[in-house]
Amino acid sequence: MKRIICVMALSGLSLAGFAQTDSITPLRILNEDNTKVKADYIPVTQYWKEHNIFQHLDLSLTAGTTGIGFDVASPVTEWAQVRAGYEFMPRFSKRMNFDLTIGGRPARSYDADGNRQETTFDRMSEFLYQFTGYDVDDHVDMIGKPTINNFKFLVDVFPFKQNRHWHFTAGFYWGPSQFAYAENAVESAVSLVSVGIYNRMYEKAVADEPLFDLESMGFDGMDYQPEYMDKIYKKIIGFGRLGFAVGEFNGAFGVDKYGKYHQISADHYSYDEAGKIVFDEETMAAYNTLYAPGDAYIVEPDDRGVVSVSAKSNSFKPYLGFGYSGRLVKNRDDWKVSFDCGAMFWGGTPDVYVNDGINLTKDVKNVKGQVGSYVDMFNAFKIFPVLSVRFTKNLF
Repeated sequence: MKRIICVMALSGLSLAGFAQTDSITPLRILNEDNTKVKADYIPVTQYWKEHNIFQHLDLSLTAGTTGIGFDVASPVTEWAQVRAGYEFMPRFSKRMNFDLTIGGRPARSYDADGNRQETTFDRMSEFLYQFTGYDVDDHVDMIGKPTINNFKFLVDVFPFKQNRHWHFTAGFYWGPSQFAYAENAVESAVSLVSVGIYNRMYEKAVADEPLFDLESMGFDGMDYQPEYMDKIYKKIIGFGRLGFAVGEFNGAFGVDKYGKYHQISADHYSYDEAGKIVFDEETMAAYNTLYAPGDAYIVEPDDRGVVSVSAKSNSFKPYLGFGYSGRLVKNRDDWKVSFDCGAMFWGGTPDVYVNDGINLTKDVKNVKGQVGSYVDMFNAFKIFPVLSVRFTKNLF
């Protein structure tokens, strides 16, 4: 028994001594023909050092189409390095102008000589001024800003052993899905509130509901003057709905009580002999307003009196590219400059959401004006072009 205890104690001491000698898992060395060298081991750290793995660290400042940022890089083999960093787009803004329409008609009209003609919008604007005391502009200004910011992880491969200037790169960018945002300018807020007030009156007129609930206001038994209101309602219905027309619906949509649009599947509606769309009872009960494919889509402010648009892509975006690097300072290998060119894959056409839930790249067709130009651009670019320059300092 004593012999067994002694053997176990000696074994434990020898294992402890081995562990203290090198706590890193050793690697077996192979001959050139991949045969094992008998009982020859070296520590992992020594292997990394001999093969230049994680033995150097570069710090870079970057600037390009994905924004400005930084990254750090270190070799993982004799012919490849890994890079990790962060980039963001500086917050500059772009002003965009959208003309209002009423009943599908433009707010402004000019004769052959370029003189401004009175329009339905002008008459409505005067009516609304008398009712609210606010002027309504014939356009809405939107302020757009990029919101791009991403973490990146890239692998640079140097395929030419005798030429370390050229490299090919693969990896990914990861960050928030939203990459751009637009909201109405402050000076357009009053006009948008007025638009909301008018459209509420229009909805009351179409539904033939009282403009005010007098009983809830404490005026029990008062005459609502229906004949007087009928004339106003007819005038409002004749004007039409106010907003800015963007395009036409790709499918059938319903608007819920919160002002959000929802696409309606084809099994919930049909067409009569005259070609008019007919929705089933369930759909008619679920939504306040229904639109058929091809109906005009009109953007309106939300319950805060705000119009906003956000552009989104996948959060995870693969990247492929190539680049060239060289000395930044003559006779100094510790300073370098690199140029990279590649593509960041968005994962298909980006989504452009309006505050009411409509996706302009999928739910609407024939998008007009400046909005149409941006939507066409997003539809054309399934990838984001990446051009960048890096200024690198070798730290060790």
